[in-house]
Amino acid sequence: MSTGPGGGAPETIGQRLKRLRLEQGLSQRELASPGVSYAYISRIEAGTRQPSVKALRRLGAKLGVSAEYLETGSMLDPAERRELRLADLELAIRLGESEGVEERLRELVDEALAAGDGACALRARVALASLAVESGAFGHAATLLEAALADEPFVPVDRFDIYAQLGRAYAGSGRADQAVELFERCLAEAETPGADAATSVRYATLLSYALSDAGDLARAERVVQDALDRAQETEDPYMRVRLYWSMARLAHQEGRASVALTNVRKAIALLQATDDSFHLARAHILAAGITLTRDDVDGCERHLDHAEQLLGPHPAMEDAVEIKILRSRLAVRHGNAAEAVALARETLGLVGDESPADEGLALSALGDGLALAGEHSGADEAYRRAADLLEAQGRWRDATQACRSWAQMLRTTGHEEQALDVLDRATELGLRAAPTDARSER
Repeated sequence: MSTGPGGGAPETIGQRLKRLRLEQGLSQRELASPGVSYAYISRIEAGTRQPSVKALRRLGAKLGVSAEYLETGSMLDPAERRELRLADLELAIRLGESEGVEERLRELVDEALAAGDGACALRARVALASLAVESGAFGHAATLLEAALADEPFVPVDRFDIYAQLGRAYAGSGRADQAVELFERCLAEAETPGADAATSVRYATLLSYALSDAGDLARAERVVQDALDRAQETEDPYMRVRLYWSMARLAHQEGRASVALTNVRKAIALLQATDDSFHLARAHILAAGITLTRDDVDGCERHLDHAEQLLGPHPAMEDAVEIKILRSRLAVRHGNAAEAVALARETLGLVGDESPADEGLALSALGDGLALAGEHSGADEAYRRAADLLEAQGRWRDATQACRSWAQMLRTTGHEEQALDVLDRATELGLRAAPTDARSER
């Protein structure tokens, strides 16, 4: 609603009508029309009569404004006002100012659905899903996005961000197979004649992530290699970043640290030439994990320091989780059991049961910390749960590492027979982690 002169109290309908009439040099008699007498106009301006919708339309037509503006003081119609509110809420999310945003988004969804404004309802649900993902509520995010897309045509080329977020929610909630199925459909659509090559590469990258999360490293590698072949002629740095990133991630999961590090360094070099601090930070997190597998403690710390500086004080949940897990592992390397255990438990508090893979990684880190502290019973349980979760999620390499650390602790405490059983499990998992057709160096 518009304010009165000098920015005072809100302008009433009568005041607005009188102001517009006088601005156009009209008397009440000159503004009158059949069904809207000058006496009726006088009572509206005096505030003793509430005009009907019909009267507002006739008066607005003579004054050259909408009935909506006469009634509310806003030049925007209801759909435009919803669009403006939604844009403000989306900006608040991007700026990390999300307090109270969720409730207002829910109100906006209800209002848009009641008005039949499907486009606004879709965007508001997507915004709600992004809040859920940031808080680690991946299952809830997937439900929101599924509801948003239920009555929409399947157009992944036009709605990359939405389908990417849905796949991410599936993967985060332990449904890697659903993420694979979704990205396969999206990639098939993006590879139709005339489609943008960049979109195809982006979906191929996401599909490779989903396949590796599902434990199918060989196929993930083929998907990335196919995308790399298609992208040879492009100069788009982001396309090349995505592919280097995918190759680094796959090599890291296969235990080929030198190949992984080479590719992630290429991605970092390209990102440093852009203003994309967010993805540069994530590249540093990936590099930190790779360098730690090479026992390069100083290198890992440098990459984590860079990542935390770039992300600022309020990183997204998934970044905070990954950083804490790596910090916990670094604390073990430094012999600081208390810090390692505290960081691992903080991570478990953040993750809850929304992301089984992250829960498994945090439990593995907790096992390392408890073993270092001499709390062998707690470490045994943490390793057991970590191995089960990571194996169920197809995280073969991580499950293998958890079993090896577990077996080492069992041997240290004199449980040789149990240690041998766990080592047998580690060997079996290790074979799955390095399929023969995924070993060739790039």
